[in-house]
Amino acid sequence: MYRADHPTHGTVAVKILREKLRQDRTAVARFVREAQFGGRVTHPNVVRTIEIGEAEPGLHFLATEWANGEILERYAKRNCPLPPAEVADIVGQIADAVQAAHDVGIVHRDLKPENVMYDPVTHTVKLLDFGIALDAEQNPDERLTRAGFFVGTLMYVAPEALSGELVSTAADQYSLATIAYFLLSGCLPFSGKSPREMFTQLLSQPPQPLNKAKEGLVFAPAIEAVIMRGLSKNPKDRYVDVRTFARELRAALLAEPAVDGSGPGLLGKIKGIFKRS
Repeated sequence: MYRADHPTHGTVAVKILREKLRQDRTAVARFVREAQFGGRVTHPNVVRTIEIGEAEPGLHFLATEWANGEILERYAKRNCPLPPAEVADIVGQIADAVQAAHDVGIVHRDLKPENVMYDPVTHTVKLLDFGIALDAEQNPDERLTRAGFFVGTLMYVAPEALSGELVSTAADQYSLATIAYFLLSGCLPFSGKSPREMFTQLLSQPPQPLNKAKEGLVFAPAIEAVIMRGLSKNPKDRYVDVRTFARELRAALLAEPAVDGSGPGLLGKIKGIFKRS
């Protein structure tokens, strides 16, 4: 990714295909598809596609708006657990961006903090990458992912994706619930230390309850209930869409923030009473 000056749009981000992949027809097709998918999704929380082209034979490029801030993954690792109101705001904006993609038939499939730009000054979120997104209406014979091969990032991928079968929009909700879990606790729902261990846990074990994620960190039952429903192994048990998940999480977070035993929440007050006794 490069920072560049565009003649009519000012500062932009430019992505080009790596040289070693320029002769790979599948890699080129994926790159072009990403550019086209990004151009189909128009939303304030999605980086705007400005230009798609081929600077010279084989040198494909994608120019998008320049998003201020930093990658959410880096910000979260420095600052987690984040305040409940900030988590509600971030998750809500990501959900709006993903819902905009779903509304035009696109399943993201690789939703994770590394694919989100966050500006903590303006509290603005921008979804960046549609590299392995799926067109839900595309003919199966035209898709670029072979059956039996899962796509995504193990720490955030939905269990149903591990079989390599085509996934629905519910898979993005699972990934968003995992992001919310991480922002609230600084931990992930599964603790596998290797890809094999993570793979096995995702298929055979339930996620770690939010209230057991980190010692000393306590959440109201309503917060945990929303997160864990979003992490349901069965896609049918999740919320009807990502926006509903984000709305329910916001309501739970703002009604009863996460507490560490000394905060203002009900659980914190109860623990405080026992401490004083």
